[in-house]
Amino acid sequence: MTLELRVQHRFDGFELDVDITAPKGVTVLFGPSGSGKTTLVNAVAGLLRPDLGRIVAGDWVLADTQARCWLPPHRRRIGYIFQEGRLFPHLSVRQNLAYGRWFAPRGAQPDSMARVVDMLGIGHLLGRRPAALSGGEKQRVAIGRALLAAPKLILADEPLAALDEGRKAEILPYFERLRDELSIPILYVSHSSAEVARLATTVIALRAGRVAGFGPPAQVLGDVAAVGARGAASVLGARVIAHHADGLSELSTAAGTLWLPRVPDPPGAALRLRIAAHDVILSRAAPQGLSALNILRGTISDIRTGEGPGAMVTLELGGAGPDEGQGERLVARITRRSVAALGLERGQSCHAIVKSVSVAPGDIGTGRSG
Repeated sequence: MTLELRVQHRFDGFELDVDITAPKGVTVLFGPSGSGKTTLVNAVAGLLRPDLGRIVAGDWVLADTQARCWLPPHRRRIGYIFQEGRLFPHLSVRQNLAYGRWFAPRGAQPDSMARVVDMLGIGHLLGRRPAALSGGEKQRVAIGRALLAAPKLILADEPLAALDEGRKAEILPYFERLRDELSIPILYVSHSSAEVARLATTVIALRAGRVAGFGPPAQVLGDVAAVGARGAASVLGARVIAHHADGLSELSTAAGTLWLPRVPDPPGAALRLRIAAHDVILSRAAPQGLSALNILRGTISDIRTGEGPGAMVTLELGGAGPDEGQGERLVARITRRSVAALGLERGQSCHAIVKSVSVAPGDIGTGRSG
């Protein structure tokens, strides 16, 4: 189901203007503080009545100011997942889940308790109370409670922001399952490009109340105008080929083989990898005598320079990656001095060097690169 977001609203010194229709899956709102994410989320949740707006999840109209349609928050059928689990401390996990089901409208068919418990791996937690749960376990229960309310839309407002890296790694695979198995739209708010790369079907990059970028994560994260030089990254599709005795996993990509520290996925699994632009080194000639194992060949398609010393170089990796219909792009952030020293120009063949350890576990997710 699609998600239509048409919202215009003006505050003193700030104006939000968004007009987007996103395809099914996880739509991520991405941008710095003050970009308009909270204003848009509040409009979707019904906590803000915009000057002009139309918000539709599939065929479920939440708001249409021109048609004088405005559902109050309690009638919007939104499954809300907050930064903290916000579970009832005096109820068991089973009772917290049942509370979500209590809000399912009459005649709705929410997911069965057994399916949700199995999807989130919380069967062994049903008799516990929230005080006995870790942060990651609380968030899994909160996700389950939201699903059991039979929502038309899932709204996840920076649900991993309060967790440490270990707990984030625990929760991210469950959001990937929601993306791949649910038919309802998910609007996910984040300021982490690693989360965007792993989870997003579609990214809406906001800056100063305007849409700076819109599209698949590989397209938006590689656009410096949308995410800024520091946040620029590539999202590559890959497939696990084999795991080797020295602790490395062999992956195939559009540009050749990548070697990474062992990934948990079995051979044949499709993955998406985030590679930060500042972790890529370029060479005109095929490098030799390096410790780096990952050397990908591509063609320079774009070179962008700004007022500072940096430059963004985009390589078309060419060929088709695993299950991909076209080649992919790799973005490198280097200096303008390096561009001049190497004599880099559009259309040239170039080699990209990526250290295996620069791709952290949190940068590796399941699914296509998008």
